[in-house]
Amino acid sequence: MTAKKECVAMLLAGGQGSRLYVLTTDVAKPAVPFGGKYRLIDFPLSNCINSGIETVGVLTQYQPHELNAYIGSGQPWDLDRLDGGVHVLPPYLRGKGGEWYKGTANAIYQNISFVDHYDPEYVLVLGGDHIYKMDYSKMLNQHKKTGAVCTIAVLDVPVEEASRMGIMNINDDGTVYEFEEKPKNPKSTLASMGIYMFSWKKLKKYLVEDEKDSKSKNDFGGNIIPNMLKNGERLMVYRFEGYWRDVGTIQSLWEANLDMLIDGDDSINLHDSKWRIYARNPTAPPHFVGANASINHSLVTEGCNVYGNVENSVLFHSVTVEEGAQVKHSIVMPGAIIGRDAVIEYAILAENVRVQPGAKIGTAQSGKMTDIAVIAAGVTVGTESVVAAGEMVDTDVPEVNQK
Repeated sequence: MTAKKECVAMLLAGGQGSRLYVLTTDVAKPAVPFGGKYRLIDFPLSNCINSGIETVGVLTQYQPHELNAYIGSGQPWDLDRLDGGVHVLPPYLRGKGGEWYKGTANAIYQNISFVDHYDPEYVLVLGGDHIYKMDYSKMLNQHKKTGAVCTIAVLDVPVEEASRMGIMNINDDGTVYEFEEKPKNPKSTLASMGIYMFSWKKLKKYLVEDEKDSKSKNDFGGNIIPNMLKNGERLMVYRFEGYWRDVGTIQSLWEANLDMLIDGDDSINLHDSKWRIYARNPTAPPHFVGANASINHSLVTEGCNVYGNVENSVLFHSVTVEEGAQVKHSIVMPGAIIGRDAVIEYAILAENVRVQPGAKIGTAQSGKMTDIAVIAAGVTVGTESVVAAGEMVDTDVPEVNQK
């Protein structure tokens, strides 16, 4: 008999991540590598176990194979449990047929039986593509104390950014009276983080009603939250303070990776032994630095072999930088090889990229910031070839003919 759980987390990890372009052609966005040792999904999974939430449903859909294999039994996050633990929940066929997840709310609706199996009082709904550390138990305690039907985590953002986000307008007691999606003239700067704590019985009722509405987009922000407000339900905000980044674009992913090189509040502290970020890491030897190599202000992970120059960059495991090669202000994902005398600047190289000798990728212009060049997984950039700043490459680049 399954033990009753006070709170179950449902992690929405099925997004295509189209704004990451060639980085998510063959992989779901939550499985994108981040920060030298991690993948995006490591952060919400680690937050769950650190917050005492030991039952997590991961709702997958787009290109799920690598993400499913990465999660596995949940052992790296201490979520390999007989009672609870982590469960991968793709769309599936039922007796009357089946369908893809039509929206965030529909994804939870299709898994009502999973949630009911644990008979929780509360359900935490999370995204799988944000970088942050958060104690969800504090949010749950506030939710219970205030008697809210839904508590929405919010972040105070600069007013110039508010028009690009979902904004919560609140009363003095923290209750929400209005939700505005990307308002031209925002009334507040409290942006929704896409993290919701619901009282399950109420949420279940709204999910069933939403599914019956043929005009609904089956979305939390677009349908469930507005419907709760319209019906006078008690919605509260939970104010989050700390490092949080949405890494849904190439620029934001590049910036968040390089934030790892910063000390203080402008970065996430991964050395906090009281709140570890767990990950599934391959067994690799210590990184090796050659006699003529130079590494400055960079993260270099195990298994790397560095013989060239690395500056202000993040190297994931098993990367090779050959003699004379230069890597600056760049993100180099697992298994990439950068050949002799190649130059990589302001770029993201996905897994197992091969950069042949003398190639130039994303070089800076006059030393200023430029658009980020991106090379898709497994692509070979030929000898002496050039990939311009901001260019997205998903097929092999031929070598330049030698004279």
